[in-house]
Amino acid sequence: MEYAVEYRYATAADAPAMAALFAANHHDALTELERERQGFVQGDFGEDALRALSGAGGLLVADDGGRVAGLLAVSAPETLADPSPPVRALLDAQGALRWEGRPLREVRWLLYGPVVVDAAHRGHGVARGLFAFAAAEAAGRAEALVAFIEAANRPSWRVHVDGFGMRPLGEVTAGGRTYAVVAAAV
Repeated sequence: MEYAVEYRYATAADAPAMAALFAANHHDALTELERERQGFVQGDFGEDALRALSGAGGLLVADDGGRVAGLLAVSAPETLADPSPPVRALLDAQGALRWEGRPLREVRWLLYGPVVVDAAHRGHGVARGLFAFAAAEAAGRAEALVAFIEAANRPSWRVHVDGFGMRPLGEVTAGGRTYAVVAAAV
């Protein structure tokens, strides 16, 4: 299969495909073995939520000839009206988390994630392309992209920390789950 992936901002028309991609890779839709092998996404990202995020310019997609091959949310933390418990824990920990010697609360940063790639497109650089596109688009607006990775999501750690070089900043806990907070320079 040849890949001619274009990286662009999502539109409202992408919402059904993005919702289907998100649902297919949601923690609750996968078996334990699938989660261990491929990783997972969490949160409530149905069509309406994704349509709203795309309208606000907060979603990036990998477009393979009109098919959504992957998606990545990138948000300014101050724009999050109702943050999920892990995001709230991250926001509350900004004084303790440090980026390049400074408390995270003193750094201009964007929340990176969730990111999900269609199974047929994995292993072809789609996640790396989304990461690079997000970093390029964040230039001038932020110093860092900051993400959180649930401890049980080892595939996400391998991609983001081992693969992309995101650096661990510390841990937060929400809802009885532990999340590593990681960041990359823009």
